[in-house]
Amino acid sequence: MAERRFLGIDCGTSGLRGIVIDEGGLILAQASEPLPASGQSEDGGVTQDPRDWERALLALLDRMPPVDALAVDGTSGTLVATDADGRPLAPARMYDDRSARAHAPAIAAVAPPECGAHGATSALARLLDLQAACPDARHVMTQADWLASRLGAPPGVSDDNNVLKLGFDPVAREWPAWMDRLGVRRALLPEVMPPGSVLASGSAGSTLVIAGTTDGCASFLATGADGIGDAVTALGSTMTLKLMSDKPVFVPALGVYSHRMGDRWLVGGASNSGGKAL
Repeated sequence: MAERRFLGIDCGTSGLRGIVIDEGGLILAQASEPLPASGQSEDGGVTQDPRDWERALLALLDRMPPVDALAVDGTSGTLVATDADGRPLAPARMYDDRSARAHAPAIAAVAPPECGAHGATSALARLLDLQAACPDARHVMTQADWLASRLGAPPGVSDDNNVLKLGFDPVAREWPAWMDRLGVRRALLPEVMPPGSVLASGSAGSTLVIAGTTDGCASFLATGADGIGDAVTALGSTMTLKLMSDKPVFVPALGVYSHRMGDRWLVGGASNSGGKAL
């Protein structure tokens, strides 16, 4: 029996990267594709065109051998409004977009202090903006989820980690009731599954599409770190620090949140003093 092969796709701010490994972790292929720089507006808006993501994704796949399963990670908090079939209705709003910050006080008034949806770059604030700007939207999808949908995953499905900054409660594993007080259209919110769940058999019928995670969580897992107390600092466009814990820690005032990883928690945060600043 031929050894199985797996593809991991990382979508960051400046490009897509892919790597194929076998069951023993041996690297069989790797490649990258650049993305155009984000567009910026005077009101703090930061956008990218999802069609650029798709073009880079297809170019990347053309350079990869056939695989048995794949997963996609993406920047945490980046959102795109789509129709029922996953077609974008507007430019994607990036993780560092501040143009929806006017919603922050309303979110602060109803969301618990430990929630990941606070702040000027809140993904939930972007969702509120998008649902007003795109009244015909059927889904608001994270970057990783949208790319997975281009590979056969159903629109409207996400993982525990990518929805943290949208207000998802990772402890109770549910969309909390307080979101209704903000007028959130619940039909736009995705069904949430654990990272590693099978989403689809893939567009070719033989490749499994697996629920991914955020780029920050993926950078931790890629190092092989696994034990309680293991910590990793990753330098990309932003700098992230992650530590594996047996319990969640939430200190929003310091930008510290916890992502669920099975029965453990990946505690950490991000800093703008990364490669983009340098």
